[in-house]
Amino acid sequence: MKKLAIPFLCLLLCGSAAVYAQQPALLTPPAKDQEAGTLKFETMTHNFGEIPEGPLAEYDFVFTNTGKKPVIITSAEGSCGCTTAKYTKDPIRPGETSKIHVMYNTVNRPGPISKIVTVLSNASEPTMVLHIKGSVKR
Repeated sequence: MKKLAIPFLCLLLCGSAAVYAQQPALLTPPAKDQEAGTLKFETMTHNFGEIPEGPLAEYDFVFTNTGKKPVIITSAEGSCGCTTAKYTKDPIRPGETSKIHVMYNTVNRPGPISKIVTVLSNASEPTMVLHIKGSVKR
């Protein structure tokens, strides 16, 4: 009886693997909306250069909706607590220009800066990454 159990288990495992391999992909990416809004940034990276420790380092990332539908930004999050962003909660209509105001807290952070702000929206490219860099001197 034991001699039959091992070959039977092997056949069962091989057969189920073959059936699983024939299944279609369950995760297919959603189709892109050809009419969706599009965020076109003037620049995706800002270099502060050398800045003093203490005051906030601030920059406005300016963009225009070059698409055909309004864009709503759902979040703009810094890569750490030292980097924050403010943005409009209102829809940005086609042709309109707006900004994402990024602030970096330089207090007790001497040295190089290399941070990102991740922007989520309903635009044709739903996730965009903005970069700030520079150097904080004591």
